[in-house]
Amino acid sequence: MTPEATRKVLRSMFDAAVAAAMPAQCVPQNLPAKPKGRTIVVGTGKASAAMAQVLERSWDGPLSGLIVTRYGHAVPCRQIEIVEAAHPVPDDAGTMGARRMLAMVQGLSKDDLVIALISGGGSALLSLPAEGITVEDKRAVNRALLKSGAPISEMNCVRKHLSAIKGGRLAAAAHPARVVSLVISDVPGDDLAAVGSGPTVADPTTFAQARAIIAKYKIDAPASVIHHLEQAIDETPKPGDPRLVGVETKLIASPQKSLEAAAAIARKAGITPLILGDSIEGEAREVGYVMAGIALQSRRFGQPLPAPCVLISGGETTVTVRGTGAGGRNVEFLLALALKLDGAEKILALAADTDGVDGAREVAGAFITADTLSRARAMGIDPWASLANNDGHGFFEKLGDQIITGPTLTNVNDFRAVYIG
Repeated sequence: MTPEATRKVLRSMFDAAVAAAMPAQCVPQNLPAKPKGRTIVVGTGKASAAMAQVLERSWDGPLSGLIVTRYGHAVPCRQIEIVEAAHPVPDDAGTMGARRMLAMVQGLSKDDLVIALISGGGSALLSLPAEGITVEDKRAVNRALLKSGAPISEMNCVRKHLSAIKGGRLAAAAHPARVVSLVISDVPGDDLAAVGSGPTVADPTTFAQARAIIAKYKIDAPASVIHHLEQAIDETPKPGDPRLVGVETKLIASPQKSLEAAAAIARKAGITPLILGDSIEGEAREVGYVMAGIALQSRRFGQPLPAPCVLISGGETTVTVRGTGAGGRNVEFLLALALKLDGAEKILALAADTDGVDGAREVAGAFITADTLSRARAMGIDPWASLANNDGHGFFEKLGDQIITGPTLTNVNDFRAVYIG
C-alpha cells in the first residue's frame, strides 16, 4: 500500500470514529418517556448543542431549556436556547449560562422531567463559582491546572469543589423532578462522574482530595480558593444522596465504540487492527515513545502483530507546557513518535482529537510519515527543539500535515492510529 493510500485509510478510520459518536447516531434511541408535567432540557459540552438539535427533532411535545456549548459549536434549535462560552478557560458567558440553568431546574415537581445532555468540555463551559470565589479566581486555577500536566480526573476533582453546579449539584437542585442524563464520554474509563465534571452525577471525591491536588502540582491558587477548600463547608452530593436517587444516567457514546468503528474500517482495507486501549493516559511525549517501541517491534519481529497492521488507541494524555508553544496532546504525541521512529520505513500515524480541537488550537491533529523528520530538517526545522518548546502545532503547520476538521459537534477524546506496513 502506498503512503498516500495508507493516509487515506487512516483518515477514514478517524472519520469513522467521529461518526460513531455523532448525536444523530446515539440520542434518539436513548430518549426517556414523556412525563405528565414539563420537560426541561439542560446540558453542556462540545456536543451538547448538536444533541439538543437531534432531541428536538425526535421529541413529540413541548420543550424548553438551555444548553451551554463552546464558541463555534452552536447549531439552530427551535425551543431550546443555545449559549456559547469559552473553552478551555472559562468566561463570563459560561458563568451567566450556568446561573440561569441552575435557576431553571429549581421549583420543579415530581411530574416534571429534566433531560441533561452532557459531553466533554462541560467542565470549563459550565462555570459557576462557589460562593466567595470569582470567575477570575477560577480562571487562574484552570490555567494553572491545564499547564501542570494533571490528568483530567484530578483537574475535575478541583473544579467540582470550586463550583456551585458541578459534582451532582445540578441534579440536586432539580429534585424532586425526574432527571435523565444522556452522556457522550470523553474521559478514560468512561467515569460518568468525570464527564463535564458530572453536574448530574454523585461525586465520590472530596475537598481533602482537591486540596491534595493543589499541593501536588504546586498550584499558586488565589487566597479565596485556598480558603474555600480549607473550610470545606458545602461538600458535593455523594452516592446515596436522597436528592439523586431517582437520577438515571445513560452512556450513549464512548471512546471504545469509536475505536471499534475505526477497527472495522481497517479490516475492510485488509489491515489487521489491534485496539491497545480506550483510556491511555500520561505525558503525550512519553506515550509517543512507548508507541514507537511497539511499532518497531511489530515491524522487526511481527509482535504483537505482523504487518500490515494498525495499532489503535484512545484516551486523554497530558502536556506539561514548559516552552512557548501551544501544546496540544496529539501533535506532541506524534512529534515524539516520529523522533523515536527516526524515519523507520512503512510506519505512518495519525493522531487527532475527535472534537476537532487539539489543546487550544482549532486543529484536530496531524499525520506523520517515514519522511516527516527529513522534510522538516530540509526546511531548517529542528524537531527536537520543536518538541522541547511544546510546539507540535507549529511543526506540523509548516510541514502541511495538519488535520483540520472544524467543530465535529461530538467529543470522545483522542484517536491514535499507528500503521505498520
